Amino acid sequence: MAKIGLEIHGYIDTEEKLFCSCKAIHGAKLTKPNINICPICTGQPGAKPMNPNKKAIDKSLQIALLLGCTPNKNLSWQRKHYSWPDLPKGYQNTLSGPHATPIGEKGKFFGINITECHLEEDPAAWNPKTGEIDYNRSGIPLIEIVTEPEFKNSEQVENWLRELIITLGYIKALNSTAGIKADVNVSIKKSNYKRIEIKNVNSIVNIRNAIDSEVNRQENLKEFPKDQETRMYDPSKNLTKKMRSKEQAQDYRFISDPDLKKISIKPQRINSLKKTIPETPSEKLSKLVKKHKIPKTYAKILTKNIDIVELFEKTLKEINPKIAIRWISEELFSVLNYNKKKLNEIDINPEHFIELIKLIEKNILSEPKAREILRSWKEKSTSPKTNMKKKSRIDDKDEIEKAVDKVIKNNPQAVQDYKSGKHETINFLIGKIMEATNKRADYNLTKEILEEKLKN
Repeated sequence: MAKIGLEIHGYIDTEEKLFCSCKAIHGAKLTKPNINICPICTGQPGAKPMNPNKKAIDKSLQIALLLGCTPNKNLSWQRKHYSWPDLPKGYQNTLSGPHATPIGEKGKFFGINITECHLEEDPAAWNPKTGEIDYNRSGIPLIEIVTEPEFKNSEQVENWLRELIITLGYIKALNSTAGIKADVNVSIKKSNYKRIEIKNVNSIVNIRNAIDSEVNRQENLKEFPKDQETRMYDPSKNLTKKMRSKEQAQDYRFISDPDLKKISIKPQRINSLKKTIPETPSEKLSKLVKKHKIPKTYAKILTKNIDIVELFEKTLKEINPKIAIRWISEELFSVLNYNKKKLNEIDINPEHFIELIKLIEKNILSEPKAREILRSWKEKSTSPKTNMKKKSRIDDKDEIEKAVDKVIKNNPQAVQDYKSGKHETINFLIGKIMEATNKRADYNLTKEILEEKLKN
């Protein structure tokens, strides 16, 4: 049997770093190394930290509250010392350590006890092969969520982490483009649960694989190491490798930071933040299934993103659930995927979305035309009722017949293919009719007229 604990690191979603006004930008948005830096985040002699980023502290408190932790009211910054090239000051500012009080502690999430949540600054990015150091991420606020060693296997860890990421997405506390990383603590009964730590595993897939690899390694050891170990995971070989003996708290020489004031969290601040905590995904899921009778398969899809589920809930007030499900889980998702965007990156007014579906229900808009309108909302939605004369559905038989006759005349090969038994060709011809009518022709009537004429 295994005991597994996690120390999960996620980047707090803020515009600025923790102790300076440099931009906190991650990944693909960065064009060059060392462009969002200043004397503070590069640890220049004499540079002093600014007051800590209020937004980072508030979002850390929100995370603690969402995970059922008790927030602490008096926080003291510590200096955690270690000598690595990615740490220009020689220490990391953190709210962890033997003399610190974490942001929150003693919580519980999906059956696993949370030891604590604490805030700290991220080091720089060091490339040990080239010796190069990029300080763009140095000083970016980082939340660490520490669990008790209560996981039994890698599958349980994976499922728990996926629920955690979805849930934290509801308060938009973490930078979704930066991902998470974790230190994974693994021990098995055979070793009398001697803790082995695997450092900086950087994806859920790698976390699961690292656990399986380490459990397998420990089970096949003939003799266990006398001391705790720190290891790294090599995904290319699916193996963990020893880095060093496990550090103890005294190795980091924690001391209070004289350059940073203690933080006092007022009860009013905590109460105000509590009011911002939305229903959790599991609560939303239960409500959709039990109250609104939404099939669980669709409810799970809709509740993965708070912007999606909130749009769905607003739509439900005026639209039949079956139609709302299709136009959000199929049509809207298709548009978002095509444009490689998330819903919060597009300013969609729920009233415009409801208008669109109502126009379909009333047979004023054809579905192809409605899809075209939806796809046009790349940045911002507009009322679909604008210029309705150019958008409204064509259901006049004579007008559709004219379009059908023209398409039949201009596409003799497709007509011949259909008549020779290739009936799927009708979709090509209907597409041409829709193109000719600006996607306004009634689909069912168009198909009926076309099929009748192709018999001749």
